[in-house]
Amino acid sequence: MNRNFRFLIPCALIILSHSALAAKPLSMPEVLAASSASDWRPLDPNNTLYVDFATGRVVIELAPAFAPLHVANIKTLTRAGYFNGLAVIRVQDNYVAQWGDPDNRHPLPAGIGKVAAEFDSALPPNMHFTRLPDGDVYAPEVGFSDGLPVARSAALHKVWLAHCYGMVGVGRDLDAESGSGAEMYVVIGHAPRHLDRNVALVGRVVKGVELLSSLARGSAEMGFYTKTEKPLPIKSIRVAADVPAAERTNLEVIRTDTPTFAALIESRRNRPEEFFKTPAGRIDLCNVPIPVRERPAR
Repeated sequence: MNRNFRFLIPCALIILSHSALAAKPLSMPEVLAASSASDWRPLDPNNTLYVDFATGRVVIELAPAFAPLHVANIKTLTRAGYFNGLAVIRVQDNYVAQWGDPDNRHPLPAGIGKVAAEFDSALPPNMHFTRLPDGDVYAPEVGFSDGLPVARSAALHKVWLAHCYGMVGVGRDLDAESGSGAEMYVVIGHAPRHLDRNVALVGRVVKGVELLSSLARGSAEMGFYTKTEKPLPIKSIRVAADVPAAERTNLEVIRTDTPTFAALIESRRNRPEEFFKTPAGRIDLCNVPIPVRERPAR
């Protein structure tokens, strides 16, 4: 009996050791390395913009489900060549980079005018929503839908996009319906969540945001460039579907409606890497990465 017991102890330790290894939390690189092809989705070329500068390309995924009128305007402006030859006119530190036509050099194409504000929208009954468990300061609930940071309120029956790093919004004046899409900005600093439900968000940068965040800051009020400062010219903005296949940037984005993405969130809430001596145990909406990668040949 004692001999059998002595034999069982190391066996039990081995089993426990294997269980502990199996239960070891994964880091984000490990989660992504274990992902399958079905955990990723390609960008829709009909809702992807290429903003080309001399320094490289910024790729924007549009969000027609949240701002259909503004997205339609932006695609009309893009296909009319409205943005080509304009420039980044404002870079405000820890805030936004913005492009537009303040001198009215380019006439607006026919059919472009005021649209509804689209600061938020009705909460769809079947919208997939991966909810964060840690709460939020700015909304009753936050999470992710279709690869975008989203806030919602069941009491208001409303849903809206959140101003996280890399999100793309439409500039406007005091009139809530004054933003047509002819002027856009990208968040390049700490998430300005106070803008949520005050500006129409139309998508997010999925690649190339560093081309904007690394620009020299404008010295005028709110980061606008003065006459003596050189803004970054826009070579062209094009809808990806209109670009020859050989010139496209073929990307895919992690799906946010899978167990893999839930594991990714947990890997950031409780960082398992040896460097972290005290994991936070919670996470803010805008601190959850939404990975993007070159689409593998299949």
